[in-house]
Amino acid sequence: MKAIVQDVYGSADVLVLRDVETPVPGDGDVLIRVRAAGVEQGVWHLMTGLPYLTRAFFGFKAPKNPIRGREVAGRVEAVGQNVVGFRPGDEVFGTAEGTFAEFVCAKEGKIALKPVNASFEQAAVVPISATTALQGLRDSGQLQPGQEVLIIGAGGGVGSFAVQLAKVLGAQVTGVCSTAKLDLVRSIGADHVIDYKHDDFADGARQYDLILDTAGNRPLSVLRRALKPRGTLVIVGGEGGGRWTGGFERSLRAALISPFVGQKLTGLMATERQEDLRYLAQLIDAGTVTPVIDKSYPLGDAPGAIRHMHDGHARGKVVITV
Repeated sequence: MKAIVQDVYGSADVLVLRDVETPVPGDGDVLIRVRAAGVEQGVWHLMTGLPYLTRAFFGFKAPKNPIRGREVAGRVEAVGQNVVGFRPGDEVFGTAEGTFAEFVCAKEGKIALKPVNASFEQAAVVPISATTALQGLRDSGQLQPGQEVLIIGAGGGVGSFAVQLAKVLGAQVTGVCSTAKLDLVRSIGADHVIDYKHDDFADGARQYDLILDTAGNRPLSVLRRALKPRGTLVIVGGEGGGRWTGGFERSLRAALISPFVGQKLTGLMATERQEDLRYLAQLIDAGTVTPVIDKSYPLGDAPGAIRHMHDGHARGKVVITV
């Protein structure tokens, strides 16, 4: 089969389209014929090996799994003998290791039936980004109806889902984004939008019950100024920062400060779960959440897809079609 692989850490230039062996499903695995694969920040981290902390888990000198990609949508080709929830022909979406390929093996608990009203491309951009947004708002943020939430990076992959999910949860939503994404953020349901290039959301004029920060580069002191005295800050991912620990430095500092202040400051490491995928599929089929796709790339141009995603200009998500 064809797959996008890398032998060393580095920029998108290290990625090559190569023939590799088609994976064989284990007893608890589902073999998926890939139709589309989402592109999210984790792909860039695994490709570059940055921050260096990630190499302790995924390989010191090179990635243990050389095939990139984690989000997937496609059709079930075969199932392991212990799999009971899926059968060949099912259309599914979820996460697996090495989805930038024609086939991939996924664990049964990491996939769900694809939303009926979504294309493969739309379904493929949901599993990590939408799950992260959901867990940040609902679980870590404990968002309640009527509360005011500020979503930083509202026009990006996680942010575009967070705006819609916050509305589903009954919040008043303010989105922070660049000038080019203002119309998008309004169109997906934000009650208010702030152009960070021209306005300061932390000027003290307004404070929020919950801040979900997906942008990764503002100091905690700035974020806390925009937070109510008993509000919650959820830091998503590890963008920005140094080469060793990256943006995770802010999450570590937040955890150290939080016990000594009235505000709850926390980092989020989302976990993809089948029950969340099913819930998101219901919302998509009901039309209350719509995946936003900026651009689609063929499998052979996966390096271009990652570059486009990482430069920060994508409106919503980037997807690879297979």
